[in-house]
Amino acid sequence: MNDEVKDAGLVAMISGILGGNRRADSFAPLADGPPTVPADGMEPGETSSSDPAPATARNAADDAPAATTPVEPPAQIATTRDGKRLLPAEAIADLVLGELRKLENFPSSGVSVTVYGFRNWNAMLTFAPFSTTFQNATRFRQAMPDLVFKLRRFVELEI
Repeated sequence: MNDEVKDAGLVAMISGILGGNRRADSFAPLADGPPTVPADGMEPGETSSSDPAPATARNAADDAPAATTPVEPPAQIATTRDGKRLLPAEAIADLVLGELRKLENFPSSGVSVTVYGFRNWNAMLTFAPFSTTFQNATRFRQAMPDLVFKLRRFVELEI
């Protein structure tokens, strides 16, 4: 059995499980790696290897100066009446994760912080399997309430 038939059969099986209505023979076999975009913006099939003209056009485009756009000043940070910064949940989660990364033995990946609530926002810490030990996860979760309490004095959740 060749690889194309195996790939088509696998796609058909997955489509059947997920309830898709596409046929397996309409799919092309998977490539060995991710698709790449050529630097000149042309499709790979559009040029032939015997034509030297595209190579000179590509070199001329590389010699042209790049268009520069002016850098915009950073946006004004919104604050509340009592001086707290208004931040979205993702930004607060990044702050919490940044503070937790300062702790000893904190995993570099496999950690997720979820910020929820409104006035008294809170944060939840979840770990991927095998990202840390149970004892370390417990220690990090016990550090969360103190960290959230301190951050609430400076940051308010934006709705």
